[in-house]
Amino acid sequence: MASLAGRIKPAVAYHGVATAYDAGDGSGACLYNPSSDHMIAAMNHTDYESSKACGAYVRVRAANGASITVRIVNECPLPCAPGQLDLSHQAFGKLADLSLGRLPITWTLLSPGSLGTISLRYKAGSTRWWCGIQVIGHRNPVAVLEVRTTAGWRKLSRTDYNFFLSTDGSGCGGAIRVTDIYGEQLTIEGIALKADVVQSTRVQFARH
Repeated sequence: MASLAGRIKPAVAYHGVATAYDAGDGSGACLYNPSSDHMIAAMNHTDYESSKACGAYVRVRAANGASITVRIVNECPLPCAPGQLDLSHQAFGKLADLSLGRLPITWTLLSPGSLGTISLRYKAGSTRWWCGIQVIGHRNPVAVLEVRTTAGWRKLSRTDYNFFLSTDGSGCGGAIRVTDIYGEQLTIEGIALKADVVQSTRVQFARH
């Protein structure tokens, strides 16, 4: 069922430690826009898995019974250990006092309920000869992004900064197909090739 998942798999509890960082404007290595919602976290380098963790929602539980839901928007570089989450100060503060510094936690992947529709964005500098595409606001982690070309659907490679690239321009400006880790495919038409503009769609992945 979840064969498209990377290191972070559904229904698996991961054990690690929570640390805290100043999340600033809420942006990070995933290159999402700044956000006033600071229930966010940076995933350790190993589980970040070259941006596969970007946009994932995880439920974090502390031994004291407190729990929170955070969205992954950033990467915590080495020596952040596998299982470690670097929480925003605001998120960490809901689990324990910030002065604690480090907190043992368990966390699991979440497929949240109330959520809007997915948005897409072409990277700054994108043209019909070269483009990068980003998926924003997805309920479940994105496993595959494809573009429709004259030869059929073409799978694009994902960068560690969370864009899928068509380096020769094939498929840029055409239909886009996004697949989540559960294998659900969403085909999106009508996204204009406008660089650095967030464009909404009418679709969202199913809840699991």
